Amino acid sequence: MGEHVIRDPRAIQIKRALISVSDKTGVIEFAEKLQSYGVEILSTGGTAKAMEQAGIKVKDVSDHTGFPEIMDGRVKTLHPKIHGGILAKRDDESHVQAMQDNDISDIDLLVVNLYPFVETVQSGANFDTCIENIDIGGPAMIRAAAKNHNFVAIVTDPQDYKNVLDDMNAYEGAITHALRKKLAATAFAMTATYDSNIASWFVDQMGENFGFPRRISFSGTLKQSLRYGENPHQNAALYLIDDSVRCGAAIATQVQGKELSYNNLNDTDAAFELVSEFDEPSVAIIKHANPCGVAMADNILSAYKRALACDPVSAFGGIIAINRTLTKDLAEEIIQRFVEVIIAPDIEGAALDALKAKPNIRVLTTGGMPERGQKRRVVNRIAGGMLVQDADTFSISEQDLKVVTDREPTQKELQDLLFSFRVAKHVKSNAIVYTKDLATVGIGAGQMSRIDSSRIAAWKAEEAAKQQGLEQSLAKGSVVASDAFFPFADGLIAAADAGVTAVIQPGGSIRDQEVIEAANERGLAMVFTGHRHFRH
Repeated sequence: MGEHVIRDPRAIQIKRALISVSDKTGVIEFAEKLQSYGVEILSTGGTAKAMEQAGIKVKDVSDHTGFPEIMDGRVKTLHPKIHGGILAKRDDESHVQAMQDNDISDIDLLVVNLYPFVETVQSGANFDTCIENIDIGGPAMIRAAAKNHNFVAIVTDPQDYKNVLDDMNAYEGAITHALRKKLAATAFAMTATYDSNIASWFVDQMGENFGFPRRISFSGTLKQSLRYGENPHQNAALYLIDDSVRCGAAIATQVQGKELSYNNLNDTDAAFELVSEFDEPSVAIIKHANPCGVAMADNILSAYKRALACDPVSAFGGIIAINRTLTKDLAEEIIQRFVEVIIAPDIEGAALDALKAKPNIRVLTTGGMPERGQKRRVVNRIAGGMLVQDADTFSISEQDLKVVTDREPTQKELQDLLFSFRVAKHVKSNAIVYTKDLATVGIGAGQMSRIDSSRIAAWKAEEAAKQQGLEQSLAKGSVVASDAFFPFADGLIAAADAGVTAVIQPGGSIRDQEVIEAANERGLAMVFTGHRHFRH
């Protein structure tokens, strides 16, 4: 026990604790410390057994209540002697009298975490097993203790064991009101998260025909505080969505580099989602959530060089995503330029050694690639509300295409068209993407008019050619993808003037025939997809 006297008049002495946890991390050591302060410990099931085996004296909850566990343990803590001991106001005479009349003892400390519902779902368990892992008694006790934090301390996270013991050491076995209030806030957030996960899972079980639920909630767990938000004067943090197992920037492990910022993660996610569109060795280089170069090749080093060639100026300080293991030769190539982040499913030891020459580069590994076409929902916050939609997982195939011009595309053009349209899905609208030999050669993004995006993409292709010492624009002999229909022929004409030979676009404009005629006049092949890929 500490040498200090209690200085907080609202501190409460811990005489009795109820401990019942599914996550037993550190609980034995914590219980031993409580016992050293003379705290009586109540417990249930596996927690009681684990503590008894460690030599800790435990009183079973059933002995405390005088009522057995029933219904396969569904009913064990739902009892007046438990909830009365937690909820009673110690300074209210009627509450104290009710405790005396009904032989209810104070419970000053509650240590509870819940059945592992999310883990059970993620393990692939069947519906009934998941239902059995919905905790009922635990949340009821947690909410009761958090509500009555003026008199009870509630611990739901093993990380808080140290904080409790620090208080008890400083205040001779007591816990301050300030800590109890903080623990209560953590507890309410925990039960809200738990219920949110159950609600989300239950909606998913109803199938697509159920639609969007009347009420919706999202839950997450803090992974890390970030260097800053979109700007240095904004604070930011990364939360992991509790019921998501999607490989990506959020769950990646940082193996090297400076602390991440909001923009780093936003751009890294965009890059990794883009590169996951392709099975072949591919690289995407992202700047401000837009690709400045994407390429596919026989090997990952060649893919990087071809992606970089699209716009080496914009690639300065960019994000590099690859869909293969990061190799030593690629790492040595990357460090020749200023790079913010590299993300890959894995990294060779020799590659990590090479990257140590640039220790500030943030290097993330994901352990795998995200599942293509995985059904999920995305959320965008607006003032006073949230916009929720299904993720854009549609991927076009050759069978989906409709040739609308006199000339059909060649097989080589078809491959480039399909590649280009997949990239366009990840470019801010209005999006125009020039592609040649499975590598982007010019990208126009985020413009208010499609003609401007088309002109910018053509200009980018010219500038990239100059960087390589070429007299002819990289757009010569390329194909072009548009994320939405050409509302007028001018955007297509600008692409034709840049040197494209084939066009892929959704179609659907009232001026489609005008655009088709412009393509025919210039000998272009054009296909309609019937699907657009707006990205705002």
